[in-house]
Amino acid sequence: VQLQASGGGLVQAGGSVRLSCVASGSVSRLTAAAWYRQAPGKERELIAQISRGGNTNYADSMEGRFAISRDNAKSTIYLQINNLKPEDTAVYYCNAAIGTVAYWGQGTQVTVSS
Repeated sequence: VQLQASGGGLVQAGGSVRLSCVASGSVSRLTAAAWYRQAPGKERELIAQISRGGNTNYADSMEGRFAISRDNAKSTIYLQINNLKPEDTAVYYCNAAIGTVAYWGQGTQVTVSS
């Protein structure tokens, strides 16, 4: 399984961005998926998870401005981020699993200017 994340870039504070993560390979076997982020000098943190059936779970600090979704027909996982803040600046990574094996995308940089 390969994951390709895209959609990042330089965004002004208050703006929105939609990140995409396209899976290729044995995508029919993918179950849970998630988005993480890693800010400079910080550990990678979970943003949200989504099951194959669309059930979602958000980290406590991420509820409200973040929305995870998926389109199984397109083998794509999305992350919508609204009302961006400078502290959202990070590399955003997608993650997907087949059973207990997790796969990671290469990350997409989101930089929020104030």
